[in-house]
Order: sequence, then C-alpha cells, then structure tokens
Amino acid sequence: MKLIRYGQPGAERPGLLDASGTLRDLSMLLPDIGPAQLNPRTLSALAAIDASRLPPVYGSPRLGSPVGGVGKIVCVGLNYADHAREAGLQPPAEPVLFMKAVTALSGPHDDVRIPAGAVKTDWEVELGIVIGTRARNVAKAQALDHVAGYVLANDVSERAWQMERGGQWDKGKSHDTFAPIGPWLVTADEVGDPHAIDLWLEVNGRRVQNGSTRNFIFDVPTVVSYISEFMTLEPGDVILTGTPAGVGLGQKPAPWFLKPGDVMRLGATGLGEQVQKCVGG
Repeated sequence: MKLIRYGQPGAERPGLLDASGTLRDLSMLLPDIGPAQLNPRTLSALAAIDASRLPPVYGSPRLGSPVGGVGKIVCVGLNYADHAREAGLQPPAEPVLFMKAVTALSGPHDDVRIPAGAVKTDWEVELGIVIGTRARNVAKAQALDHVAGYVLANDVSERAWQMERGGQWDKGKSHDTFAPIGPWLVTADEVGDPHAIDLWLEVNGRRVQNGSTRNFIFDVPTVVSYISEFMTLEPGDVILTGTPAGVGLGQKPAPWFLKPGDVMRLGATGLGEQVQKCVGG
C-alpha cells in the first residue's frame, strides 16, 4: 500500500493511493496515519479493503508528511562508502548516528527554507525507514519485523552549522523544513527488498546524485538492530539511512550549495518523487 496524509499543515487527513493512482480518503476509517495505525494488524486490515469503494479526493491537495505523530528522527551518517570518500572521511566501522528534530518534518513538495545566516545548505536523497512496532535491543534477524514501511526523504543540511560551529551535527540538520518525506509511506510488503532501491536527486535540472541502496555499508536490519541497542524505537519513528555521493559538499572542482530560487527534484524506485523550491527562511 501507498499511504498518504493530505491537506494543510496541521490539518492533514489520511488517505491511500489505489491501484489506478487515485487518491482515496481514509478518514472514515482512521483518524490519522501515525503510531497507532502502523501496527501489522491495522495495516493488514487496510490492505484487505476494496480501495475503489473509498471516496476519491479530487484536485491536487497539498501532501504532508505521510507519517503523523513522529516521535524521533534518527539518522545514519556516512552509510555509503562513496559519500564518506567525498567528505574526506573513512567509512565507519560502526553506524554513525545523529538526530534530526521532528520540527524539521515537512511535506514532499513544501518549500525548503534556507535560514538566515546559512551559507552551505546542502541536499541528501535518502531511504527512510518507518517503525511499526516497538523495537528494543532487537536481533538483526528480527529487525525487519519491526518495520512498517519506507519513505523517500531529503536530509537537508546546513554544512557550516553542522561542521564549523562546534558540538554535534544536529544543529545543521534540524532547521524547519529540513526533513521533507513522502509523497507516500510504502508498506514493507510492497517494497520487498529495501536493498534494491535506486535513488537520485537533481538541482535545477542537473542530476547530481545517482545511487542505490545495494551499496549500503550497513543494511536495514543492521541499522534497526544497532539503533535499538542504544534507544527504544517506537511506532512512527523514522530512520534516515544515509545518502550516496553527489552532495554539494563533494562537488568538483569546488563545493557549491543551495540558494533561494533553486529547485530540488528527487526520487527513488517505488517511493515516488519530491520537488522542493528553496526560499529565504
């Protein structure tokens, strides 16, 4: 299934995309798509519904984050060897973890706001994991049992704040609009193998990132299991799994970064596409 939340910020309604690509309203069945709706029983019940009998949604409503009530966003850094190399760093021996504020979440086509004083705002196309059931110190062999589905994500980053202002990376990762996800939450059964997903990103029509989750250093079961050793993962939590090479920081012959007026377009196999215009923040 492809689950959607649509409507104005703070007033999103639940929906799903049917086999014909029509958006259908789910609000008569569910109050939202969030932690309480991501368990296997609810997802199985939704999958059994004849979607053609649900009310269609006409027009082109705004799409919000396809997951509501997200408790935390946990990110994995340097999870592709080519990205580690372009950043001038060695591939890590263990997953590198950092957090992104939930207030950074935005819809897949919302504007990205470049904050005042930012000089190195960067793009990062990523696969996002959405947790469906609580995971605490889970074994790698059982890790996928806790995954509700996957999303396309853009881990927007202000590199100067991330790397030149001291402390942790979080301060360069958490500005409002720095975590667009969607357009859909694609359930795990429909995705199948999360290690066979191609990802790409363009800036102003120029393709700058081409990658594949086949090239993860740490695969999805490893990432979920590893994070659950250090913190409990709750339903609705989102894990961003890292980005392939091609970010602004790694551009040759010299880095270049986003500015107001730039447009990012990104996509991933089976997970849809996003388009974001950069505006002053």
